[in-house]
Amino acid sequence: MSKLETAKAMIAAYNAKDADLYVSYMTDEACEAGYRGAVVREGKEGTRTGLAAAFVKWPENHAEIVSIEETENFVVFREHVTRGPASDGSELVEPFDVLAVYSFEGDKCSRVEFIR
Repeated sequence: MSKLETAKAMIAAYNAKDADLYVSYMTDEACEAGYRGAVVREGKEGTRTGLAAAFVKWPENHAEIVSIEETENFVVFREHVTRGPASDGSELVEPFDVLAVYSFEGDKCSRVEFIR
């Protein structure tokens, strides 16, 4: 599977609310972070747990790939994200666009950084 196919499979797993499948494409030490900033979800288990909680909070959460850029070790998606109503009654999150930079070590994703 190419790096682009892997990143697309991660989005498909995200949209299916399948945190286990999502992290299966990641290295054990992978993380999700703000661009050049703080780690939001650390390690495969931290990412799985964090995503599972987000999927419970926003059951209608969905990311649409708007554009794609690819280099040898990076895939960059411009994603349009909609959350829908939160299950805990918190305020509605307006739809937003984000650049997601998927970094790779070999054939596994090692880091996803979000630029918002």
